[in-house]
Amino acid sequence: MRPFKIGYTGDYLDETGAIGVGDIALDLYEGSPFISYDFLRDQSPTPGDAGYWDRLYSLEIEPHHVAGANAIVIFRPWVKASAFAEGADDLVVIGRAGVGVDKIDLDACTAADVAVFNAPDALTHSTASSAFVLILALAKRLTEQEKLARTGRWDLQPVTMGADLPGKTLGIVGLGATGRELARLMQPWGMRIIAYSPRADPAAAEALGVTLVPTLEAVFAGSDFVSLHNRLEPATRNLIGEKHLRLMKPEAYFVNVARGEIVDQVALARALRERWFAGAGLDVFEHEPLPLDDPLLELDNVIVTPHWLPATRDAARLITTTVSKGMLRASRGLVPENVVNPAVLDRPGFQAKLARYRENEA
Repeated sequence: MRPFKIGYTGDYLDETGAIGVGDIALDLYEGSPFISYDFLRDQSPTPGDAGYWDRLYSLEIEPHHVAGANAIVIFRPWVKASAFAEGADDLVVIGRAGVGVDKIDLDACTAADVAVFNAPDALTHSTASSAFVLILALAKRLTEQEKLARTGRWDLQPVTMGADLPGKTLGIVGLGATGRELARLMQPWGMRIIAYSPRADPAAAEALGVTLVPTLEAVFAGSDFVSLHNRLEPATRNLIGEKHLRLMKPEAYFVNVARGEIVDQVALARALRERWFAGAGLDVFEHEPLPLDDPLLELDNVIVTPHWLPATRDAARLITTTVSKGMLRASRGLVPENVVNPAVLDRPGFQAKLARYRENEA
């Protein structure tokens, strides 16, 4: 029996040292006595450290974390090339508890003979339904309606009227898993759905009732609601800028549950402040946490949530179940599913590290 040590990033913990984000499927390791796990506790919050939450999204995996584990589960921290400055002789796999791997240097992981896997389907429904709830809340002017009731301004009812979705056009940018799921969720609502997604399968789009359009501009100009679902890649960073936002209809709404860096946030704040279009629903931002002095927070036509709207208890269990199953495979010398740097699989160094654990398969 060969021990297999898993390190979970410290941002899973609260100030008391307890798991702060619900069920993370540690029970799946029962019956595998060669597996042990702990948390990278130097990354966790401590009582009285108010600045921790400002540092949360800048946490990084460091060489001593790599040296102390056979596997690491990543919640929020970065994995940069510097993590492997002292080598990675014992680290076999990194599991990303989510879909996005834009904070992980995959080339550096491959060079260090470390396989990276994720949970690509676990957040599909939760993310798409988050976009849906923002679309519906914007259409109904929900936050404004609530403010009227809380402040006793019932006299403002006539100037605070929302809109219905049937007959409106939804424009989806990125018809991947979450984009397709949003299209499926919107089917009963009588909307026309268009999408810009260069890699989309036309047949799959047609089956969902989605019309593919040839340009990004066509989505912004032709939609009553624009929802982003594309991945953050070098080609999509700051993809959405002033020229796109100026194309939107005055009564249209913009939704982003993908990544904040896809949008020029300065241009977005200006567009909302000057009311080029009606409003926005945002779960992601260029800099996270969103600074309290950010111009977006001064605006009354924006719904903001803290990059947490898709983080339901159900989704968390599904994500961590996928990750735990991947760790179980690696601990037995098997390649996890959903490897996102497949070039590592043929490297002798990775194969040698993985082979050490085949004795646990018996």
